[in-house]
Amino acid sequence: MNSPYLLQPHLGPSSNLNQHHHFQFFTFKKTTQSSEVFFLGLRISGIFFSCYVLSALLLLDLCRMKEVQLGSHTVRSHGVTVARTHMHDWLILLLLVVIDVVLYIIHPFYRFVGKDMMDDLRYPLKSNTVPFWAVPVYAVLLPMMIFLIVYIRRRDVYDLHHAILGLLFSVLVTAVITDSIKNAVGRPRPDFFWRCFPDGKDAYDKWGNVICHGDKSVIKEGHKSFPSGHTSGSFAGLGFLSLYLSGKIKAFDRKGHVAKLCIVFLPLLVASLVGVSRVDDYWHHWQDVFAGGLLGLLVATFCYLQFFPPPYHAHGWGPYAYFRVLEESNANTNTTNVATLQDAMAGEVQVVNQEEEISDNGFTGLHLARGSSSTLEDIESGKR
Repeated sequence: MNSPYLLQPHLGPSSNLNQHHHFQFFTFKKTTQSSEVFFLGLRISGIFFSCYVLSALLLLDLCRMKEVQLGSHTVRSHGVTVARTHMHDWLILLLLVVIDVVLYIIHPFYRFVGKDMMDDLRYPLKSNTVPFWAVPVYAVLLPMMIFLIVYIRRRDVYDLHHAILGLLFSVLVTAVITDSIKNAVGRPRPDFFWRCFPDGKDAYDKWGNVICHGDKSVIKEGHKSFPSGHTSGSFAGLGFLSLYLSGKIKAFDRKGHVAKLCIVFLPLLVASLVGVSRVDDYWHHWQDVFAGGLLGLLVATFCYLQFFPPPYHAHGWGPYAYFRVLEESNANTNTTNVATLQDAMAGEVQVVNQEEEISDNGFTGLHLARGSSSTLEDIESGKR
């Protein structure tokens, strides 16, 4: 007998309860496994970062030059002076922060998006593999930690100050340029369809433009595809770190140490993987990532060269300010030595003049004595 009840076995309350418990157990097990993988990744990243820092420090010791010590230029002794000298730079940094916040708040240009364009914008809406808050952590805080470690070993406040200032300028200038272009271009993201139509039902006006009925903030973020902010920020911070390390370990000293290049390329590799994740998450097109990486690396190079010589330069291991202070110190020392030498020579000349005067006076007295004796002889001869 063809009865649907024979084909489908009856599931009582106990069976439903068992299935519910089984689903809960499966979900808990899956969540536990994800947490274990996450913490395992954190541990591996911590170990990897420690090995990276130790390798960089080892190469820094091996490549350390015979630097002329001017005394301890520490934060306590010269920090206030250096900060006052660059006070206007720090004010500009605050201004850049305000500008970037304003650029993030305002709405971007809502570009025309027709129905025929949706074929390239129907990728699924996914979460970020690299969260937004993680970018300042690895692109700003991580390089600052390395700067502090170098400062502890070298005790050069000029190097520490200029490295931090250059890094912040690199990241903030890149952020302002990136957000300005984002708002001006308004390119839709690859997942724009599901941002605009979360229920999958698209609608268009009489001109063929989309009529979005999704969340306004999600739609607003959907018009900020070009260029990639994650990628530009990553290359701005990690690119600056790569240039900084290449100068410190003298990666381009023409001695052929490939291990130095591994340390230099590692930050760039991390930034590249961040860019790849943006394409994998369908938040950006590949052109967005390429333009963002190029922009960040270009700004990082300009900001680095503002404070440090090129990495291939003979003095690439230190900032311009360090060598400027060194030249001023040598000039003051030379001036002091010349003044001391002049005083010594003047003293010697004075002594010589005094000796000559004494000798001249002695010769005059002797001449007078000889003259008087001859006169007495003439008088005596006349009397006789």
